Formats: sequence, C-alpha cells, structure tokens
Amino acid sequence: MTQFIHFQHGTDIMRHETGVVVPVYLPPSVDTDMGERLLRDNVATFVQQVAEPSSICLCVDGPEGGLDAARAIAHDYNTKISSAPENKGKLNAVFHGMQTLLEDAHFRYLAMVDQDGDHFANELLNSVRTAEHITSHICSDRVMVLGQRRSRHRPMGFLRGELEELADRVLMDALLYRAAITGKPLRLEYTLLMDEYPDFHSGFKLFDRATAESIFQSKPDLAGVSETCYYRHGVESVLTVEALEAGAYLGAFTRSTVNEQPITTFGLFNRIQLVADKMIWPCRRLKIPHNFVRQWMANHMPRLLMSTMAPEGKDELSEIWNTVLKGIGDTTAENDVPLLQPLFV
Repeated sequence: MTQFIHFQHGTDIMRHETGVVVPVYLPPSVDTDMGERLLRDNVATFVQQVAEPSSICLCVDGPEGGLDAARAIAHDYNTKISSAPENKGKLNAVFHGMQTLLEDAHFRYLAMVDQDGDHFANELLNSVRTAEHITSHICSDRVMVLGQRRSRHRPMGFLRGELEELADRVLMDALLYRAAITGKPLRLEYTLLMDEYPDFHSGFKLFDRATAESIFQSKPDLAGVSETCYYRHGVESVLTVEALEAGAYLGAFTRSTVNEQPITTFGLFNRIQLVADKMIWPCRRLKIPHNFVRQWMANHMPRLLMSTMAPEGKDELSEIWNTVLKGIGDTTAENDVPLLQPLFV
C-alpha cells in the first residue's frame, strides 16, 4: 500500500525546513516595471508559505540586474538577499543564492523558482510532499523534484515549446546513455506518469540538502564550454545532470502556469546558440560520443511540428544541428542534411 504523505507533515517541513531561492535579473531592455511587480508578487506569495521570511533569498545576477529593486522588496518582506559580483547568467545567481541559504543548517530542502510570475507559491507544498513520498520509499534522502508543466507551448509560445522539447528529448537520451555506461539505471518511475519525458528545463526545482551541497558547494564543471553556455544557456541542464550525478532520485509533480508568460528574457538571446547550448554542455559533461548525439537529433527533429514551417522551421533546425555538432567537437558537421524524414505519416 502506498504510504500517504499527509498535508500537515508536508506543511511542517515546508514552513520550517525549506528554503527558496529566487534568481533575479531585471535588465533595462525588458519592461522593468512589470518585472518588479511580478517579483514583488512572487515574493509576497512565497512569504506566506514559510514560517520565516529569511527562508527566502533573492539572488541578483550582477549589481546592474535589478539589485536596487530586489533590495527594496527584500527589505519590505524581510527576506535574505545576495548579489553576484558580475552578470554571468541565471545559474550564477542560483549558485550565490543557494550558498547563502546553505549557511543555515536547518534547511532540509532547497527550492529554486523563477522570478517571472509563472511559478506559484501554493504549489511548493506539493513539491515537498513529492520529495517526502519518494524518500519514504527509497534507502536515501537524495532527491530532485521537477515542477512539470502541463504544457510547454501554452506559456512559452509555439517556437520555444518546440525547442525545449528537442532539448529535453536529447537530454533524456544522454542520461539514459550515461546510465547504461555506468551501470546505474536511470530511475524515472516518479516522473513518466505525466509525460513521455520529464520537464527537465522547468524553472521550478526542489533539492534535498545533500544534493544541493554537492551541486552548489563544488567547483563548477564547465566541461570545456564557455561561461555563457554554462551559466546563461545551460542552466536547467546543469542542475539536472549534476543532481543526478550526485545520486539524486528524480521526481516530478504537475504544476500550473499562466496561459502566456507575462514577461520573458528569451528574446534577448541568440536563439540558435541558446538551444544548442542546452544540449552541448550535458553531452560534453557526460562524454557522449558524437555519433550518438547526431543520431538523437536526427531521431527527434523530424517529429517537431516546427519542421512543417518550411523553409524557416527546417532552416532553424539545421542551424541548431550544426551548432550542436560543432559545439561537441564533431568536425564532420559541415554540409550535413539533418532532416531526413519518412515519406508518409
């Protein structure tokens, strides 16, 4: 019989033993007024979930990324605040925020949620109950819980939803390859009830303390990529891979999103490089052979609906194909025709 994690048990752990990191970046190139309102709303709701506001840490990615606004909000709600000395990317802020909260020995779990108003505090309880459910059945406290979105396309738009699907599918393949090589099966029984592959790139993640210490108190492993790839583009891939490499058991709970994100910095990035880097770092970190990466992309690209947007969709996928292969050191990438596809559907 399944052991049920009661509401009060989960609530007690959430309120007294869970810390929350909110990475902050409010560049002048986006609607900063909207960004500040969403951040304030986010903090106001998460403060309601924890016993002490100091369980929440706003971590700013560089002093010019909205530090003044974050300081004002932290002051108003009595949360912690930290700032990275320079702007490197979201992962840079997450590292600083997690290191700040890890100084407090009483946290059992540490969550990371984005600032964008699309990650809801009332669902923190379900992430904690999910973690407790998993650890009650396994001989370990190591766990990482993903906030699985019901849809990637609805909140992010068609194109970004398609591109995240590609990155998620290739990451799934990379993790399965790593599992086979190491003889440690990839454990997915707490994730695949919701979808055929986990929502690895969700911005709502929960780590147990030991896993968080393994990730955030160790020297970053860039695996030969640029800091932009690691800190700015590959954030969710890094957190997923390093958690699983640290022995975390993967879980997921279904979370809500708004139907259309009110604000995003997605348009500020080089989209081709951004999506490619989500695949380049994990494939380098996990030492995946080039021919496997090539075949995985060949397997997944034809199934994407964006390939029907001819020629733009196919052209973009071709650019991603070549960028990924170049990024992992495959010198045969030039002049390839990646979108081989069946004649009939």
